[in-house]
Amino acid sequence: MDTEKILGACDHTLLKQEAGFEDIKKLIDEAVEYKTASVCIPPCFVKKASEYAQGRTKICTVIGFPNGYSTTEVKVFETSRAVDEGADEIDMVINIGMLKSGNDDFVMDEINRIKEACSGRILKVIVETCLLTEEEKIRICDIVNRSNADYIKTSTGFSTGGATFEDIELMAKHMDPGKGIKASGGISTLEDAQKFLDLGATRLGTSRIVKLVKG
Repeated sequence: MDTEKILGACDHTLLKQEAGFEDIKKLIDEAVEYKTASVCIPPCFVKKASEYAQGRTKICTVIGFPNGYSTTEVKVFETSRAVDEGADEIDMVINIGMLKSGNDDFVMDEINRIKEACSGRILKVIVETCLLTEEEKIRICDIVNRSNADYIKTSTGFSTGGATFEDIELMAKHMDPGKGIKASGGISTLEDAQKFLDLGATRLGTSRIVKLVKG
């Protein structure tokens, strides 16, 4: 097991509703100490977090979170605001109902409009695999492949399930080279984190890995 590689793939995450800025500061300090890929935090803290971090770690935030059914215009505004306030990476939730209704063009257009609002920042597309059939998972892989997004991401961690080994295997099979895969939600052991990476994940969204390494 390569603990350093695991930490380097982690978006060190705190998205609990009750989190305050002191909690965010602690998250940032841990991310710097353990050299995680980023911290993933609520949009309301991006400006203060960016000022506190001063470039010591990347700031990731979430858009349309956790349900994904905000209008595209609202999501685009959220993204632009987050970028203006210092976000380095954006994790957006797709409109799951539109995907399940077969409106793939809507989903594609929304992803691309949000990517444009990212102004060159990394965009990860949260697809909430626990709510999708296998056919829908394959379709969203195809949409993300054809879109301008950088990553596909399994889960918000706020629905009925998180990342599974089976979903990462499916994504690894259907995603194009150059598109990242983020396993997120419910990653509770270092062994599981390593297995997700071995199966093809390139990022891990987790609140637990740093705690496990700290012991």
